[in-house]
Amino acid sequence: MHLSTHNWMRAEPLAVTLKRIKKYGYESIEISGEPAQYDVKETRALLKEHGIRCWGAVTLTLGERNLAARDEGQRARSVDYVKSVITMVSELEGEILTLVPATVGKVVPDGTEEEEWRWVVDATRECFAHAQKRGVRIAVEPLNRFETYFFNRAAQALALADAVNPECGVCLDAFHLNIEEEDMYEAIRLAGKRLFDFHIADNNRFAAGLGHLDWPKIIGTLKEVGYDGAVTNEFVAPVDRTPATKYPDMVERNPVDIPPEQLKFIQDHGSSLLTEKFYDDQMRITAETILPLIK
Repeated sequence: MHLSTHNWMRAEPLAVTLKRIKKYGYESIEISGEPAQYDVKETRALLKEHGIRCWGAVTLTLGERNLAARDEGQRARSVDYVKSVITMVSELEGEILTLVPATVGKVVPDGTEEEEWRWVVDATRECFAHAQKRGVRIAVEPLNRFETYFFNRAAQALALADAVNPECGVCLDAFHLNIEEEDMYEAIRLAGKRLFDFHIADNNRFAAGLGHLDWPKIIGTLKEVGYDGAVTNEFVAPVDRTPATKYPDMVERNPVDIPPEQLKFIQDHGSSLLTEKFYDDQMRITAETILPLIK
């Protein structure tokens, strides 16, 4: 196992992120699924310069992106988007595409259970075929019920993976597992060899180590099932706007160049634009909590 991180949680130049995570012992990055934001040649050069590899990317399934959409054209455009992220991962020599099939924040279905299952399976199969050609593995990720209605548990993600292809895997996230699973450790065991990626944040979605999740047991269970991929940091710190806040300086007050869709995506997760100091502290705390357990 090795420590990785997402970078969609704060709008900052990739070079700044890579310098930050290198000093804390991160080995890779699961890059934001926005190919238009990255020049492949420049990104590869930055990764090499900082000694960080691309583990993969996560789809930012926001706005009109939705493999479960009733509208056939919308589904087709969503498939094209996923394919573009897969291509980016391949060109950056990454391994994984974490796929969230349905729009994050959408909690009302477009069709019946049978219709949506068929739409998503068909769309994911098309994405999977492209991934195979590009040498990228797909891991479908269940989110908690407050972020998506489509699927929320490991068993459901495995059902989708099974319907797509025996070589399709799943990605699990400790934060979502803690909400949705009767036993998060059994969920990890259920995924077993089909577990291709693992995301981490504590129960309160702050950095690992700032909540009550049992990280030695979580990492121990990953080792038990033979997981040898990335443990990928994905804290999405909730903003406290009351006088009771422990972190009065966590929100960036100065204008930041960020697409409105990405800002909405962050805000829909209960977070906001985070200051550099707060963000840096969260990165550090995650590393200090997890690295001793995976080394």
